[in-house]
Amino acid sequence: MPRPAPAPGPRKNLSTHALTLGVDGGGTKTQAVIADEKGRVVGEGLAGPSNPLRVGVSHAAAAVREAFNRALSEAGARRSEVAAAQIGLAGVRREDLRQRMREELSSLGVASVEVVTDADIALYGATNGEPGLVLIAGTGSICCGKSARGRHACAGGWGPLAGDEGGGSWIARRALQAAARATDGRGRATALVEACLEYFNVAKAEDLSTAIYSPAMTNEHLAGFGRPVIEAARRGDEVAREIVRDAGRELAATAIAVIEKLRMGRDEFQVAHVGGVFKAGEMVLAPLRQEISRVAPGAYLAPPRLPPVVAAARMARAQLPSLALAG
Repeated sequence: MPRPAPAPGPRKNLSTHALTLGVDGGGTKTQAVIADEKGRVVGEGLAGPSNPLRVGVSHAAAAVREAFNRALSEAGARRSEVAAAQIGLAGVRREDLRQRMREELSSLGVASVEVVTDADIALYGATNGEPGLVLIAGTGSICCGKSARGRHACAGGWGPLAGDEGGGSWIARRALQAAARATDGRGRATALVEACLEYFNVAKAEDLSTAIYSPAMTNEHLAGFGRPVIEAARRGDEVAREIVRDAGRELAATAIAVIEKLRMGRDEFQVAHVGGVFKAGEMVLAPLRQEISRVAPGAYLAPPRLPPVVAAARMARAQLPSLALAG
């Protein structure tokens, strides 16, 4: 008589007990958080840039690993306790790049690793998964949205040569052009000339070209000049204020492209704004709001409901039920 098959042992409830990893990586920094079963952040780590288009796949993966290790250390957790990871990165719109990043990140020691764009995690965090838009303006710029009908669309994200209108590097380039015109007498006088000298550490305006065209100059360092431009605008420099207002209009054009793709003009929805450019406040938000309202009167601007990195950790938790079934 055949022996009965042994009863299956108890299956660990991963969706209840496991920790998750969320990562938000861009052209300037990489942030990682470890979240517990209630979505609370128990550890955080920071590292350098992780946009693979800018720093390469191996360097991007190294930054993610560094941020993860620091988050683990702060959480006092072991790598084996982290069951799933959601890695949101700038520069991975192409599937081949996402796949290469997944392969590089297999060394994390996490059972399930998903690589998505930074806009994907920002969109989830912006509206907590509900229909709406997220507009990101940091080093670069991009907008993504989700309609009530479940459709997704994006605009922007083309990088510093082909796009990034309204982002930090775009603002910096506009300011450098204004400073050059003012120095030559081709344009209005502006405090941006002195701001350029201080930020790029040169003695006179004629030396700016040596600094900004140096082989050591990175897009990230250039984008950092956007902060002094915003400060000059706050102090009342009209040329700087015009650049910041134009940034708001450019960002609006990107958002409007997404609204029209998703046919959301008659809907009521949130447009969440993420990134350092929005520290300019109403100087950038007022023109943004005005332009969007022309095509979508029911749209309203609001900060995101969750930081992108926290949203990533919560998105990772959605992977756990399938892991438990496969275990």
